[in-house]
Amino acid sequence: MTTFDDGKDDSALRTIGEVGSALGLKPHVLRYWEEQFPTLQPLKRSGNRRYYRAADVALIETIHRLVNNEGYTLKGARQAIEEGRVQLGERPSHTSTNAEEGSGSSKPDRQSQSPNESVGKDRKADGAPVAAGQAVPAEVVAQLKDIRERLAAAVGA
Repeated sequence: MTTFDDGKDDSALRTIGEVGSALGLKPHVLRYWEEQFPTLQPLKRSGNRRYYRAADVALIETIHRLVNNEGYTLKGARQAIEEGRVQLGERPSHTSTNAEEGSGSSKPDRQSQSPNESVGKDRKADGAPVAAGQAVPAEVVAQLKDIRERLAAAVGA
């Protein structure tokens, strides 16, 4: 859970600016996510000012993690949350495998993956990332290695 350095109680209501600053998100992104995620409904007071509860902040953290760190689309993240495949506010574990946790919600660190484990941001039909360990055709791996070598040569030049 995000910690706020404002002296307020952890369960205090937060403004859109406070939440955005703490999570590194702009207010327009939070407002857009309110439209895309029906469960994200902050309290609205006079002048339509938004006040986020601790549960709202946990949901925003989860959306942020799924979309920006784990490569989900907004649609895929919404489905994962609605279907209960992720816990709100949970942190991904990069040291354990999916089999150890018994769920498909965590994803290994990209730097520790071989090219055959996952390629970029390929998606399943539901918007979720392709699972680690899924086979990638050899010709695709060869093309990617060629691209990597050309990029390395271009950057080194």
